[in-house]
Amino acid sequence: MSTSGTAALDSRKKGLDLRGAIADLIDGLRYWELWSTHGWNDIRQRYRRSIVGPFWLTISMGMMIGGLAYLYAGLFGQSIDTYLPYVAVGMIVFNLISGIAQEGSLTFIASGRIILQTKAPLSVYVYQMLWRNLLIFAHNMCIYLVLLLFVKVNIGLASLLAIFGLFLILLNGVWVGIALGALSARFRDVPPIVASVMQIAFFLSPVFWTPEALKGREAFVQFNPFYYLLEVVRMPLLGEVPSLNIWLIVIAFNVVSALVAIMFFARYRARISYWV
Repeated sequence: MSTSGTAALDSRKKGLDLRGAIADLIDGLRYWELWSTHGWNDIRQRYRRSIVGPFWLTISMGMMIGGLAYLYAGLFGQSIDTYLPYVAVGMIVFNLISGIAQEGSLTFIASGRIILQTKAPLSVYVYQMLWRNLLIFAHNMCIYLVLLLFVKVNIGLASLLAIFGLFLILLNGVWVGIALGALSARFRDVPPIVASVMQIAFFLSPVFWTPEALKGREAFVQFNPFYYLLEVVRMPLLGEVPSLNIWLIVIAFNVVSALVAIMFFARYRARISYWV
């Protein structure tokens, strides 16, 4: 390589390669057959030789939902007919958010060997992680569909908004996977920190308790980002329309996360293969 070429490469490693970072994200989408196949194979390998297969995820989630809903409906004085779908959708959506955060922090670490052996956009491994979690979410949504047979939920055109809400969560997952994945590759303490944060966030977020129950402690809801991510999907699936404030905050999350993640990715993308 010429001296000028080496200097250009060094400058990109030291500076911000925004064009390369954005091109990586776009090129990764073009490899959709690769990451979609690997994402599905990840789940199949996890439950290899199992009769029920991936539906063990659904069975486990259903048992947890049933137990928590029955217990806390009595503690909070809630009607099981309205409380059960509230808890069910809340846990399903939060499981998606938690899975994206925790697996996103391990994206590049888990794929380290493949990154070193295969020349492909790094974003491929982020999309693979998102697709895998989306498949798990789809399996868990069977619980919601079964509940509709026994519990009355006012489903209407508002439920279609859940698709847009789900898109915003997955889009935010792209930025989370890029930023946390790269940061975790450099600092291996990040994944356990993320796991601990998500465990605490589960109890501090309105998953199985309602915001109305926190009189005088509204800050746990107003300043909790997971509340807004939950509601953009849960409210439509329960026949309600999220307020404009909720939509704007979730969109703002995506804008801020995108700016931070792309800048970080542009700065350190060339070093990820050395870190893993």
